[in-house]
Amino acid sequence: MKQIEVIIKNKEGLHARPAMKFVETAAGFNSKIQVKKGPKSYNAKSMMAVLSIGAVQGENLTIVAEGDDEEAAVQALQKLLTEEPD
Repeated sequence: MKQIEVIIKNKEGLHARPAMKFVETAAGFNSKIQVKKGPKSYNAKSMMAVLSIGAVQGENLTIVAEGDDEEAAVQALQKLLTEEPD
């Protein structure tokens, strides 16, 4: 299992378009991927779950992946949350 804490730097947070890109990226990995905000855990491959997080810029999330590509998964998802979109 690989786990990483991320502070959202993207000014749009994890809403609409950034959430869609996050879910599409997560779905590209075989690992089971969860996003934690406080005590709650959300399926990173579910658009409804990711939107329900309601994460905004400056918030802290934890990405947890378990599987054969867990390292690549957390790195790719971290990058999405910490870099401004093109």
